[in-house]
Amino acid sequence: MKASHVRKLIKPIESAYSEMFSGQVYRVGKGAVSVRNHSGKAEQTVVGVHGFLENHCYFTQAYEAPTTELILLTCSNYHIPVNGITPEAPDWEVPIRHLEGTIEYDACILNQALSNLPTTGNIRVHGHSRGGAVILEAIKQWPELFEDMEVVLEAPVLPQGKLHALVTTLLEPVSHGMWPWLIRLINNAPSSTYGQTFFGKMNPRKKQLLSKLFSATKDHLTIVRNIENIMDWMARTDTSIYNHVRHGTFLIPAVDRILDRSSMLASARQSPTTMRIVETEAPSHFITLDSKEWVPGFETLPAAAQG
Repeated sequence: MKASHVRKLIKPIESAYSEMFSGQVYRVGKGAVSVRNHSGKAEQTVVGVHGFLENHCYFTQAYEAPTTELILLTCSNYHIPVNGITPEAPDWEVPIRHLEGTIEYDACILNQALSNLPTTGNIRVHGHSRGGAVILEAIKQWPELFEDMEVVLEAPVLPQGKLHALVTTLLEPVSHGMWPWLIRLINNAPSSTYGQTFFGKMNPRKKQLLSKLFSATKDHLTIVRNIENIMDWMARTDTSIYNHVRHGTFLIPAVDRILDRSSMLASARQSPTTMRIVETEAPSHFITLDSKEWVPGFETLPAAAQG
């Protein structure tokens, strides 16, 4: 990448979205992990991994039960979307050797969180879009850790998957140096001009979370690195990665204009039979935001199934 492009791309992006949060926030490498307070005795733990240009608020309204311990990842070089909490450095943090802004780096954050924070043995790891790839990569890095955990891969980036043709067409002519200009253009355009096409039918929560997409990262370089790494990871990762996934669900939307639905489904079908594939009626890539009804109940957790 040209030095002049890098200079443009590392210019900071201000944080534009946050919500009230009650709990602890730990800084892990260039990312973070937030643990929400819960009023009841924790019966299950949910670990949420947000997607490209999203933040951890994607999961907060889907998992509101007082008995759910909710642990939320903030991927590397993304803004932590919380008000008034100073992140602390945990004593269990270990250095990460991968390049920040990559699926591999964020998988290391996830594994550090999973091996140190859950207080129940009843664990679900839920990833949306790029977050699905982060979970699969984390399983590849440390398969034994996930042996008794359930995974939910929602509209996920998968091995041998593809971006939607519309997204590919838009990205092809964009050089590295054009990104800051393109993002300014998108930010200044009313979301109605592109929102319906990519995001499907809007509702208040979708509008709230998806209107600030291009302010999610700390710089433009992270956006470029995320996109290039997603495409590279899908192309070079083999579906044999599924051999280590013990329990869980693929949630597939009825319509997806971010990722290519048919290659997503074809990839999911390569997984062992222990993984369920649920073809939802969700009208967009953002299944949980379209309707919480598609989020599996906790009776699918391995511990509940054994009980």
